[in-house]
Amino acid sequence: MFDAAAKALSDMLSPPLRAVLFKSVGLALGVIIVIGVVLQRILASFAETGANWAEQTSGFAPHSVWAALAWILSIMAGLGIITGGLFLMPAVTAFVGSFFVDEIGEQVERMRYPAEPPGRPLPILNAMVEGIKIALLSLVVYVVALPFVLFAGFGLLVLFVANAYLLSREYFELAAMRFRTPLEAKAMRKANGGYVFACGLVIALFVSIPIVNLATPIFAMAFMVHIHKRLAGKRIELIEPI
Repeated sequence: MFDAAAKALSDMLSPPLRAVLFKSVGLALGVIIVIGVVLQRILASFAETGANWAEQTSGFAPHSVWAALAWILSIMAGLGIITGGLFLMPAVTAFVGSFFVDEIGEQVERMRYPAEPPGRPLPILNAMVEGIKIALLSLVVYVVALPFVLFAGFGLLVLFVANAYLLSREYFELAAMRFRTPLEAKAMRKANGGYVFACGLVIALFVSIPIVNLATPIFAMAFMVHIHKRLAGKRIELIEPI
């Protein structure tokens, strides 16, 4: 597992994957910025509307005080969005990664396994559906875990474990589907559920590192290509002597 992680880190910076890395990071940043701007505008509008309503209702403070309060609330909303963006990164990277998993898988297979038959390209629609599903599940987990974040980090633990499961599931099945049907890929993941989940903990750790986590799709897909090759190889070794 750790050898596969080391290979994935090396693959990320290799010339064939550098262009993919820049595209993936750029798209992830773009998505986060768009989400942040939209949410900040909405929350700032709510803050201003609330301050105006409070000013008209109470009438015990000058307009400048309520305007300052609305400004402070807008700043706080912006900071909250930045913090929330860190927690929402798994959802963003799951969606962004769906555009590049096939390109990443192909490059890693060419670099690391040139003597083996390459995988077949994944239909972009299938990859996007998987990415959207995992992104939505990540958002649900985030909303559920958010109230518990303040309780001794329990929510953070929930998020970490959930991200490990969701991201390992997505990227392993996408790597496996280059060589298997979706049902076969899912069955292989379930047959090696504990090991794949343990690999997901590595991905969850990676996605927990600010800035670096923008490259999660590259690392996670390259990592799971190596993991799939290893598990497939073990299966062949077990079958051949029989």
